[in-house]
Amino acid sequence: MPDFAYDRGGGAGRAAQLPPGGWEMLQTLGLGADVEAVYRGMLADPSGGIAELSARLGLTETQVREGLDRLVDLDLLRPSRDCPGGLRAVRPELGLELLLRRQEEELARQQQELARSKAAAAQVVSEFAELSPNTEVDGAERLVGMDAIHGRLEQLAHDLSRECLAILPGGALSEASLEASRPLDRRALARGIEMRSVYQDSARNDPATLAYARWLTEEGGQVRTSPLLPPRLLIFDRTVAVVPIDPDHSRLGALCTSAPGIVASLTNLFEQTWDSAGPLGADRPRPSDTRPTATELELLKLLASGMTDEAAAKRLGVSLRTVRRQMAALMERLHATSRFEAGLKAAQQGWL
Repeated sequence: MPDFAYDRGGGAGRAAQLPPGGWEMLQTLGLGADVEAVYRGMLADPSGGIAELSARLGLTETQVREGLDRLVDLDLLRPSRDCPGGLRAVRPELGLELLLRRQEEELARQQQELARSKAAAAQVVSEFAELSPNTEVDGAERLVGMDAIHGRLEQLAHDLSRECLAILPGGALSEASLEASRPLDRRALARGIEMRSVYQDSARNDPATLAYARWLTEEGGQVRTSPLLPPRLLIFDRTVAVVPIDPDHSRLGALCTSAPGIVASLTNLFEQTWDSAGPLGADRPRPSDTRPTATELELLKLLASGMTDEAAAKRLGVSLRTVRRQMAALMERLHATSRFEAGLKAAQQGWL
């Protein structure tokens, strides 16, 4: 991209229009620190060229050019009408809305892919559910009883060489599960194993589970959360996967498989879940004060599909009381007197 002068129209002072915390949101929405700095520079003083902007921001000209290219791709810089061949910065309030809309569209696409992967994973599990207890057939082993499951996980953790991927739905994890996992996780991290775990958003509300997740990140693991998750899943070195035979009754047993096709499908399911989840320490961006959070939006979708409060609470990993409290708050925000009216207004708002 050649040097050029930038449109001065309305540029000075624009950076002040972004609300507190807005610059941090830009990084959440995919803008790195260098790109954010270039955007700030363009908003504060759009005059000059590449060299001047580079000197003012303390970046190399290559970093500035890459930042400008990225901003053009994101539609945060547009051709200037006052300065032919130049660019002008899009106002922050409009630019953020564009970024959020693009992110929502991408999340919708990922959710569709995730739904297809969930269906495929469910079919795989059902095909192997009839295996006899604790026997291996065609690369699949059916584990019955917590001792058998825990023993197999200990062996898999011991044999790890690269990474462990985990999906942990249901919100709060039991003290027994946390205590059993801690020594395995500690030893794996000490050996330099990459660990990525996805918890349900509701896990943030349980002190013990949240403390464990934070401990995991402090030790070098990576943790994200999501409102809705597929069934529990563990993948070891992308060669062995462990899933529950019945997600609603984990004590019935687990399926351990090393079949390459099945493990590849389950790994793809994990990656899609990971991509749509948010970092443990980050709040999910919201377009406005009136738009529902990601968890509230999933609750609306579940109830709109005909699911009962009890079933929705189980899917979200929260209590029945929490679901009813969140629904009451949504009805108040929508000025609705019934759930039916709330559903209609949510659809009119574009939430559903």
